[in-house]
Amino acid sequence: MSEQKKFVPFVSPESSMAEFTIRALIIGLIMCVILGAANAYLGLKAGMTIAATYPAAVIGMALLKIMKGSILEENFARTVGSIGESIAAGAIFTLPAFFIAGIWPEFATTGHYLESSAIMIAGGVLGIMFVALLRRVMVEDVELPFPESVAAGEIHKAGRAGGTGAKFLFGAMGIGALIQTLGQLKLFATSWEKFVSFSKATINLKATGTVDVQSGMILSSPGVSPAYIGVGYIIGPKLASLNFSGGLLAWGLFVPIITYFLGPSLFPEASGATEESWVGMANNVWRFIVRPIAIGGMLTGAGYTLFRMRKSLITGIKRSIGDVKKAATGEHVAIRTDQDINFKWVMIGILAASVGTFFIYNHFAQDVVAALVATIVMVVAGFFFAAVSGYLVGIIGSSNNPISGLTLSTLLIAALLMVALGMTGATGIAAVLGVAAVVCVAAAVAGEMLQDLKVGHILGGTPWKMQVGDIIGVVLASVVMFIPLVILHQGDINTGGTGFGGKALPAPQASLMALLSQGIVGGEMAWPLIIVGMIMGFGFVLMQVKSPMLVAVGMYLPLETTFAIFIGGLIKGVVERFNESRKHNAAQRARVENTGVLIAAGLIAGEALIGLVFAGFAFFEFRLFSIFETPSFFVSLLVFAFIAWLLIRIPVKNAGRADEPAPPSAVM
Repeated sequence: MSEQKKFVPFVSPESSMAEFTIRALIIGLIMCVILGAANAYLGLKAGMTIAATYPAAVIGMALLKIMKGSILEENFARTVGSIGESIAAGAIFTLPAFFIAGIWPEFATTGHYLESSAIMIAGGVLGIMFVALLRRVMVEDVELPFPESVAAGEIHKAGRAGGTGAKFLFGAMGIGALIQTLGQLKLFATSWEKFVSFSKATINLKATGTVDVQSGMILSSPGVSPAYIGVGYIIGPKLASLNFSGGLLAWGLFVPIITYFLGPSLFPEASGATEESWVGMANNVWRFIVRPIAIGGMLTGAGYTLFRMRKSLITGIKRSIGDVKKAATGEHVAIRTDQDINFKWVMIGILAASVGTFFIYNHFAQDVVAALVATIVMVVAGFFFAAVSGYLVGIIGSSNNPISGLTLSTLLIAALLMVALGMTGATGIAAVLGVAAVVCVAAAVAGEMLQDLKVGHILGGTPWKMQVGDIIGVVLASVVMFIPLVILHQGDINTGGTGFGGKALPAPQASLMALLSQGIVGGEMAWPLIIVGMIMGFGFVLMQVKSPMLVAVGMYLPLETTFAIFIGGLIKGVVERFNESRKHNAAQRARVENTGVLIAAGLIAGEALIGLVFAGFAFFEFRLFSIFETPSFFVSLLVFAFIAWLLIRIPVKNAGRADEPAPPSAVM
């Protein structure tokens, strides 16, 4: 703890270096819109978004270096530029649900544009206001590694320092971009899945008679993702293993056993003796049964996380109130790098956003009491999940932050309250989705903002300037984000598709939210699944699992994602063993750590940047050639081996001599 107190940022707190400038703001706002739109496309197509922190850092750094801008201007531009991703996540996870659930028969109308913009602005402002209360607690917590924040900070520092560090970082960026490019062009398979047969069984169903079922298990490879492997490397083997354990529970226990005993009765349309039918049932079981159980686990994990953080949260809020008292008496509040938006303005912002949200909910529900209850739920749940979102970002980064899981948890609570208040039909569903939408945006913005504030903490940025910049970015992204959604939705309809929820734009998270809201308000929700998950999470707490939330998240995320993170953690474990076997001293371990973090950061940034390029190709329907129609996974094994060699050999090789002084650590 004493080392944490002595931490000195890259730029001194006493510095008056340029930071919040017009050029940095404009660059940040342009990136905010472009990166947000690209992530909206990817999310609707594949149910995932790419962290915009790294692309925003690299692009902003490149542009501002041409203009001879300062590193704090680069930090500010990145902060504003990356916030568009969180608005996009909130939009794609919830807004299409209004169309899929039948609340909005026509998506592209002026009224729906105004409703959507209001939802995103209210949620975004609330997220930033909550962050202003949570920042001190989160960014100074020594137990939160903030892997992607450290990586982004190293990008900025390496860009200024040049030399060896820059060589490792930008070389790894090129490698990450190349691997992602070759995967997109199908030189190798980016994942591998195999159904392993155990035995055949005949099950007698009352509705359809006897059905032959192929029992077995789906084996999946880690995804060939330099970014996920880099994240696993940065968070280390222990946290990566916890995350992967959830995936093993889901696909090694719950999915096989539920599918074997209940699959044909739950999904008779997919039943049969073929491998494809079994795989289809298994995926349905994971999506509609195991994921709700995981959400129950997240609810318990969220409560346990806040319970463990209760003293720190109370301390942080007391410090904020203390700053207001000091300001009122004319005392100097704090050093530059510790100044948030003034506490009274934070309270005014929360109140204003809450009042605006009340009118939004009353518009949907047409019931003042229900709207008031929904607003209270939104504020409480928003703060609750903003804190949890920040905690998860501190552990696994915003790329893997399960915002949709947190939003589903809110949706379940809101739906239960709406049912208790007698809300039914379209108005009840609309009110439930409205609560979920605002909380989703608030949690997404809070996670991304905390990640960027940690970068600012490392570099020496001014928190209140970053927060004000993000408010501007949130408003702009909110009024623009509806446009790419309309283009994608209407474009699919014009070409013979069905828009959101169809084959071209499946919008998986929004589809699930529409399904759950309809089921709960209609009285058809299987609450036992949520309760089972909550009991499971409580069991994890009793077993003293370090992070029950992380295990539940592992159950919720695709196995190839958690597996890739686990591979990265294993590679980091091998590096640590090398440190021990070669008896490296503290200085050598620090050099190995710094070099490894730089390479991992480069892999993450490289994949993120080139991923956005390919997203642009897809958006404009630019068809790319394929090297192989059915690429082999054997080449993928060579890619894994190469990444492992890169993350082991180069850091260990650059340990240096035992008598060299230790460099400053890259891990805060």
